[in-house]
Amino acid sequence: MKSQALKTRIANIKKEEYFNFANLHCHSNISDGREDFDTLVEQALNKGLKHFSITDHNTVDGYKNSKYSNNPILINGVEFDCFYSTTLIHILGYGIDINNSEILSLCAKDKKDTKYDVVRLLHLRHPKKVIDAIHKAGGIAVFAHPCCSSVLSLDGLVKKLKSFGLDGIETNYPYARHRGIIKFHSRKKPYKLAQKFDLIQTGGTDEHGTLL
Repeated sequence: MKSQALKTRIANIKKEEYFNFANLHCHSNISDGREDFDTLVEQALNKGLKHFSITDHNTVDGYKNSKYSNNPILINGVEFDCFYSTTLIHILGYGIDINNSEILSLCAKDKKDTKYDVVRLLHLRHPKKVIDAIHKAGGIAVFAHPCCSSVLSLDGLVKKLKSFGLDGIETNYPYARHRGIIKFHSRKKPYKLAQKFDLIQTGGTDEHGTLL
């Protein structure tokens, strides 16, 4: 999908449509989720979702082997572990060519780098390199769960990511489980930053289990 068309598609998803009709942040057992990739797609279809993305950590393998790879509700996705200055951040890539060589060069070389937090921390990527690769793969780059970023100035971080080419920011996000505890900024902040830096707004449950 062309990046501009995808931007328009996501920009047209209304806030109230998350999470009953749109969920752009989920994980399968290809990375650290529990459900099979195609099982998640089937659950999304059964729920009546119109926009759905599985964003496994540092891998696009699920899309390569899925029988639903051409289903219109599905948007190719990935979540890369990144590090900038002293901050761990996650960058989501949407609408990417899953066979793009630069994307594949950033992907995990073994299962441990998709599944285990400790191992993933050993292979952090620079966000500019990730954003550049996402764009070269025809996709858009989105800052995931920004309220969990341990920086004094979230404005400053987003401004820097924007200078790297960031397209969007995750605003519709539940901050459940540990992210509900380890949270450094108000949940209202990402909405303000989206307006300030002209970023598209995305959302998803960050589900690691079942959608049912």
